Amino acid sequence: MQKKRLDDPWMFVYKKLQEKEIFSRRKIQEVDDSFFEKFGSILKQASQRAALEESTPLAPLKEIEEDDNEQKIGAELRSELRTVTRDTDSGNETLLDTDSEPDEHDKIGRIIEAVGWNIDELYLEILYEILHNVGGCDVGCEVGQHAMLSYVQEAFKIGNDKHTQLLTKAEAKEPPELMLNVEVVEAKDLVPKDPNGLSDPFVTIYLMSNSSHRYNTSVKSGTLNPVWEEHFSLPMSGTVNEDSLCLEVWDFDPAETVKEKMTKIFDVKGVKGLRKLVKEIAITASTGKHDNELIGTSNIPLKSIPAGGMAMWFSLSKKSKLRRQGVVKVRLNFSSEKNNQVAAQEHRHLLRIVLLHELENSKVAPYWWCGNFSAPAEAILTQHVAQSGLSQLDNSLVQWSVYCAVTPDHPLSFNLFNTLLDKLTKPLQSSLVIEEDVKLFWDGARKLLPTCYSHIRKLRKKTAGDKTVMKTLREVLKILYKLSILDVPECIDLFPKTSYGWLRDDAGKLNVYEVLNQAVIQGASDWFVHILDNNECKDNTEESRLQHLIRVIQLVRSDLQRAVEYYDRVFIEVMSFPYTKALYGLYESKIASLVEPEVIEVCKCLKRLQYNEGSTTTVHLAGGIAGVTGLGAPEVANEPLSMGTTLFELYLALQRFLLLGQGLNETEWSSYAISKFHGWFFGGVAQWLDIAAFKALTRIEKAVDLDNLVPVDTNVKYSSSGVDTLAIFYQIKIFWQQLAWPDVEGCYTFVAKIIDDICRCCVFYSDKMANRVDSVGTVTTVYEERFEVTTEWCVAINNIDYVRQSLEPFVEELGMDDIIQKMCEARSPIEAQRCKETLQNVIANAIDTVKNKIVDLLEVMIKKMMPSITRFLVEGAELLHQDCSSMDRVMRYLEANLDTLYQHLNNENFSRTLDIVWEQLGEVLYELIQANLEKRRPPSFFSNLHECLKIMIRSFRQDNKEMYSSDTLKRVEYLLKLHGMETRELIHEYHLGRWQEQQSIVEPKMGILTVRAQFIDDNLKIEVMNARNLVATDSNGLCDSYVRVALLPEDSFANVVKPKTQTHSKNLFPLYDEMFLIPLSPEQRGIADGLLHFVVKDKDMFSVSNTFVGEAYLHFSEIPDTPAPIGSLPQQHLPLSKPNTVDGDAIKALDSRQGDRQARDFIKKQRQKMPSKQFFSLG
Repeated sequence: MQKKRLDDPWMFVYKKLQEKEIFSRRKIQEVDDSFFEKFGSILKQASQRAALEESTPLAPLKEIEEDDNEQKIGAELRSELRTVTRDTDSGNETLLDTDSEPDEHDKIGRIIEAVGWNIDELYLEILYEILHNVGGCDVGCEVGQHAMLSYVQEAFKIGNDKHTQLLTKAEAKEPPELMLNVEVVEAKDLVPKDPNGLSDPFVTIYLMSNSSHRYNTSVKSGTLNPVWEEHFSLPMSGTVNEDSLCLEVWDFDPAETVKEKMTKIFDVKGVKGLRKLVKEIAITASTGKHDNELIGTSNIPLKSIPAGGMAMWFSLSKKSKLRRQGVVKVRLNFSSEKNNQVAAQEHRHLLRIVLLHELENSKVAPYWWCGNFSAPAEAILTQHVAQSGLSQLDNSLVQWSVYCAVTPDHPLSFNLFNTLLDKLTKPLQSSLVIEEDVKLFWDGARKLLPTCYSHIRKLRKKTAGDKTVMKTLREVLKILYKLSILDVPECIDLFPKTSYGWLRDDAGKLNVYEVLNQAVIQGASDWFVHILDNNECKDNTEESRLQHLIRVIQLVRSDLQRAVEYYDRVFIEVMSFPYTKALYGLYESKIASLVEPEVIEVCKCLKRLQYNEGSTTTVHLAGGIAGVTGLGAPEVANEPLSMGTTLFELYLALQRFLLLGQGLNETEWSSYAISKFHGWFFGGVAQWLDIAAFKALTRIEKAVDLDNLVPVDTNVKYSSSGVDTLAIFYQIKIFWQQLAWPDVEGCYTFVAKIIDDICRCCVFYSDKMANRVDSVGTVTTVYEERFEVTTEWCVAINNIDYVRQSLEPFVEELGMDDIIQKMCEARSPIEAQRCKETLQNVIANAIDTVKNKIVDLLEVMIKKMMPSITRFLVEGAELLHQDCSSMDRVMRYLEANLDTLYQHLNNENFSRTLDIVWEQLGEVLYELIQANLEKRRPPSFFSNLHECLKIMIRSFRQDNKEMYSSDTLKRVEYLLKLHGMETRELIHEYHLGRWQEQQSIVEPKMGILTVRAQFIDDNLKIEVMNARNLVATDSNGLCDSYVRVALLPEDSFANVVKPKTQTHSKNLFPLYDEMFLIPLSPEQRGIADGLLHFVVKDKDMFSVSNTFVGEAYLHFSEIPDTPAPIGSLPQQHLPLSKPNTVDGDAIKALDSRQGDRQARDFIKKQRQKMPSKQFFSLG
């Protein structure tokens, strides 16, 4: 569970913050007015709220009358005034009915404006056409002549008297001279008439009323599916309704001789073809004729042809045949011999009058009329087109001109213009339109374009995402695209300044695409001004100004979001125009110019902390990496960065705004003025980190004071101040992550500052926590004063360790590795590595420092325990075997305190505690040993003390593992063992030490003794063989040596004879070659640390005692137990040596026993073995 908590400390901290007592949290936050909460979680929540607001679609802009400085003249001015009153957001409302209709004078004025003063002539012409209606099976026939006459009178606003007068005049005129235009397009599935299974067809056409006047098409050889596409104009008589058009399809038979026909025999197809060829040859041979053969005929009544014309397939029939002989496609329409330009002009006037009348009566909403006339209007217009001889292209040009002229007054459906452009684009590109009509087309476009661009500029008045709005926008853009691919004549000024007051005065002629770009930018600029006008700053305080800037950015970003979601795709698909990118380019420059000076000014005005001079209180803050600033006791202002949260909300708003720009312009976003916005906030961030460092220390101090040192949860072992300290780190981390500083050098500077400050906060927290528990745990009674480990001590230690463990994950979450990687790319790998090592050293030093703080605190705690432990140990050493409870008390004391530590410390700190316990115990015992040696305590005291130590060690030993690793305690245990020995045991310990010293001799200075030895059952057999390089002891440079053998310890072998070899005079390489057999008891044989002691002496004839040459030892474990002949055993070369040091622990222990004769005699004897001019330094 503990490990799981540490894996994600930040989430746990956040959870604990929610679970903590509100009263305690408020007290801590009161210290700095919730400084970190504002810049951490609250800042993050503010960022999320802002993002939500920016993504919420705004309501459409309320209708306002905009002054574009557009100076309209005549109809354009009136159009603009009417548009303002009727233009709505959705465009799907109908015009409101009014109580009063326009008066007659206004209506007549409108007609005169449309036609000019030749109204009577035009009206007379229309009446004449209605009276002489042509065609049939169309609207004109269904409506009837009376309905058409009533409609035209109402449309032209003509009085009854004048109408009657003009109608009489029209009736008196001669019928019009009309022409029937016929286009023979093609035929299919004709019946074959030639032997080869094909035909050579041609078509003959004529009117029944004038059958003598026939028209023939060309001959298409060898086909049953001919294509002609040939045109004919047939004059029509007065009896149009009774006449009909005849079509005859013939197979052409060329004039050929019999011989020529015979050559076709190989082209014959089938029996039927052969029969035809034979018949033709027979006829040619007998008569010499070659008549054409009829394939089929079709009869078309003229009254079945609509006035607007038609194209249709007609079946071919033949009297003698029941089966259809094929089909032929014919295009038919009526025309007159009227001048084309005059006819087009008349039709423009008529269409305008009829359209205005239709719009007035239908009251259709703006942008909704899509070209559907009422039945009488449609019939009148169709008759005029037919009787004026206008082509489809002429009619489309007339419609384009009139619709474009009417649109400024009453906007028509943009789809209507797209349909007309589809018909006109190809003829215009192919130069099929005369120059005068081309000029007429572009005049219409010039009137239409302001409405298109106005729609784009005022797009924000519409509801984003509405299907009608999106459809209308697509239609507008299609119009612009289709016009952009056409060549504008040089004489046409498509964008006059009088209609486009918002256009910049750029040099050169603008095209449709460039004006579109300016329209989009102008619309965005107008919207930006609207935002500023409707979101004014409430007052002139810094807080209010910053909130105002945030609101402006949110509204601008909402507009961009709307553009991305709804409009951008349409602009790109139709016009390949990056709509959102164009908007962003304008907005970012305006926001940069608006925000930059304000932010820089606010950052300059950030309040700095004031400190009393000469205060003894010193707070260490980081002034950069390893920088220290001594600050006195602070007097923090009552308003600690009150607008600081707002300042960084503004930073986050700009950050999100720039992120959007990076997505829109991935390659060139760095050229935006706003791309360097973080530099405006550099002073603010640096100042905030300075203030945050002090406030962190202040809050830590308060948190420690309020901490009751009780775990915050049953599953953890740390208290509230640890959680509070990590909460500070957590808030700083959130602030840094939200900041997302883009500049790598500034990023490194800030991260280094944050890391340095956090490390100092950890050390500061450790010191404060240590001071917090320093006076806790002392228990005073009438008998004694002792220290007892409490849960508060354990929690304090765990708190420090908990904060320490958070350092490394905190640094990782700050993104240090990513920063170093970016520095490596931006600078050089060597410099980046140096920066990384600097930060790692700061972290490592902080972790080591905090670890040492933990160890120091543990040592303080254990040292407080030691006086009681020392007292109990001394009592136990004196009275261990006299029914004394001192050892029980020390064990209970230790167990109680260690159990508290075990229950409340984590495993690592408990292990540290045990190590310190043993280390401190070793020091205490060492001091006890030294003190009691001076008091000449008996060996029993030290033996009892050693026994107490062993009892303690056994009590805490687990699984036969070594309980401690303290070198001091190991040393003390050895000293206690020595000083607890009897003198005889000490003497033997000394000999064992000499034997161990012998093992380390590499170059013997006293010579080498060669021996063999073996155990045979309970007998010890020794062979002293020789000696080499003995030290000269006589004045003649030689030696008279012999060897004495003794078994140690002496008290165990008191009854054993000490064998001695013969003396070998004047020889430094004596050959002794003597054998000794020493019988031993089983007990003597079984002594584990038994030694053979070989002493080599020089025989002195005149001295009382012989001279000591050297000694050597052979341990029982080195003597083989074998019945084999001793001669077969390997020789053992023993280096001879003298005792030349008094630093041995055993000799010191003997030296301390001044009242023990055995000890004194032994030391005296050893002194005699020492080289000359060496003395013991006792004590």
